[in-house]
Amino acid sequence: MCVTRGCLLLSADRGWTGCACLRSSPAMAYQRHTGPRRYTTGTMTEKFNCHYCRDPLHGKKYVEKEGHHCCVKCFEKICANTCAECRKPIGADAKELHYKNRYWHDDCFRCSKCYHPLASEQFMMKENKILCSKCSTREDAPRCSGCHKHILPGSKNMEYKKSVWHEECFTCSQCKQAIGSGSFFPKGEEIYCVSCHEHKFAKLCVKCKNAITSGGINYQDRPWHSECFVCATCQKKLAGQRFTAVEDLFYCVDCYKTCVAKKCSGCNNPITGFGRGANVVTYEENSWHDYCFNCKKCSLSLANKRFVCVQDHIYCPDCAKKV
Repeated sequence: MCVTRGCLLLSADRGWTGCACLRSSPAMAYQRHTGPRRYTTGTMTEKFNCHYCRDPLHGKKYVEKEGHHCCVKCFEKICANTCAECRKPIGADAKELHYKNRYWHDDCFRCSKCYHPLASEQFMMKENKILCSKCSTREDAPRCSGCHKHILPGSKNMEYKKSVWHEECFTCSQCKQAIGSGSFFPKGEEIYCVSCHEHKFAKLCVKCKNAITSGGINYQDRPWHSECFVCATCQKKLAGQRFTAVEDLFYCVDCYKTCVAKKCSGCNNPITGFGRGANVVTYEENSWHDYCFNCKKCSLSLANKRFVCVQDHIYCPDCAKKV
């Protein structure tokens, strides 16, 4: 039983049909940064000194950060965050992007693979690398075992034994037709639809010459459908029943007794070879149950003993002298 879909796997010629589960690849969760952020800047009109170097700021450009006023030089040297991409200070006039304790110039916030700017777009962080939606999809998406291209999120795919295919790439190795969610037969690395498997691998029934796809009966190393292995007279199915084979024909016990079996020359009942009548005595064109092969005069059992035939009657040697 397939755990994913509950598909029943049917046996066929001692093999198994496969179950490939049709799925949709999950969509990925993307993120956004917390920026952009700007600092308060301007030209100082009051008599303030730089918080760090103590140089006067009156008439000069200054930056306010966390309640402190500082000159541009000290801001870039002491206060400015370093861009995680270009490794340069993020100046007071630049737009600063912030994500998980890391900082970027807005024009440095790009996909690490295709370099597409992401300052105003969603992104994915993987192994400390920023990726755009397209590149992150390719990075994480499995590859199709058929065309070897990425299977993109949201697309339908087939999964079987830890391998995955695009729905249209999951095809029969013989006819190349898409199998979809239908039954199939794996043979090593190859996959076959039911029709191609029947023509290429399935045994043919001795009677109807059609492929045996499930079940079947073997008799003397020859295969039959169970519905083809029947009594030659009454057409009764013989699977699991006692039967007798006569010149490539099969008979149930009743039909063999009635239509085929020889009659015992002693009791005139059919000689079936079953049960008590399993042992048979044959002389010229006549046959007897072993328990019926007795002296006509004294009734002595003559099975496995010397006897004399006089006018189609059987006698022991002693009684034959008296006839």
